[in-house]
Amino acid sequence: MSVEKYRATVTSIGDFAGEFINEGVLVFFAESAPDELKEVAVIHNRSEPQISDIAVGDTISLGGEKFPVLAVGSVANENIKNLGHIVIKFNGLNEAEMDGDITVPEVGIPVIKPGLELKITS
Repeated sequence: MSVEKYRATVTSIGDFAGEFINEGVLVFFAESAPDELKEVAVIHNRSEPQISDIAVGDTISLGGEKFPVLAVGSVANENIKNLGHIVIKFNGLNEAEMDGDITVPEVGIPVIKPGLELKITS
């Protein structure tokens, strides 16, 4: 039985977020982020606080498409808790390149649009 660790809904997409998406990176920030960060990010509302730390083997669901977590950087969970900041890299690496990264397999990123639900489960 899976346990939901995090849930949020995309509310808007920054004008420059597509540049990261084209590179296989989804950058999320909560709605409380400063405007300059909102320009480059997928903005979401947090409906629930993070239940427990995200770990290798968890599943990220984006609008129904599921991706296994391959690596979690050393500050990724802290960033989520404090800022609603999530960096998902679709690079297939088993080790995070940067401390805030969460990596998943190197596959196409689903279409990101307002209303899309982000869920992380164990």
